[in-house]
Amino acid sequence: MNANMNLSEPAPRWVFERRERVRFGHCDPAGIVFYPRYFEMLNALIEDWVSEGLGVDFSQLLGPRRVGLPTVHLATDFRRISRMGDTLIQRIAITRLGRSSLGLTVHFEGEGDDEGRAPESSEPHPGPRVVFQQVLVCTSLDTHRPQAFPDDLRAALTLALTLRAPGPQDGPKE
Repeated sequence: MNANMNLSEPAPRWVFERRERVRFGHCDPAGIVFYPRYFEMLNALIEDWVSEGLGVDFSQLLGPRRVGLPTVHLATDFRRISRMGDTLIQRIAITRLGRSSLGLTVHFEGEGDDEGRAPESSEPHPGPRVVFQQVLVCTSLDTHRPQAFPDDLRAALTLALTLRAPGPQDGPKE
C-alpha cells in the first residue's frame, strides 16, 4: 500500500470493529509494539469477526466442518508506533468477495486518532497506525484446495457487505 493515500479514494465501509489494549507482551524492550505482534492481533481479529461479527463459529469451521480460511496475500503498511497502554481500534472492510476468496482492508487506529490527536500529545497524528491488505481463501482442510464458501458463511459475508459496523462516526443511538 502506498504510504500517501489517495484522498479521492472513498473511505472503507467498516463491517466489524473492536478495541484492543496494547499489553506488555505485545511490546519490545523500547516499549512499542513489536511488529510480529500486529500479525497475531490481526489473526485474532479475523477469528473474532467470523465468530462474533458474522455469527459463524470459527472453531467449528476449522474443527468438525474442516473449512480453512488461510491468508494467501498480506500487504502491511506500518505508519506509526503504538505503545503499551494504547487502545487500538481495529476495523475490517470487505474489498472483494469471490467464489472462494475474500479481500479485506484492516486498519488499527489509536483511540483519539479519529479526532486527529494522539492521546498524550497536542501533535496532530491522524489516521491508522497499521494498514493491512489481506486476501483469505476458503479451503478444504482435507484436500487443502480452494472451495466455495459454505452457504452460511457466504450469506453472512453478503449481508456484511450491505451493512457496516457502528462506530464513533455514528454518534449516540436514539
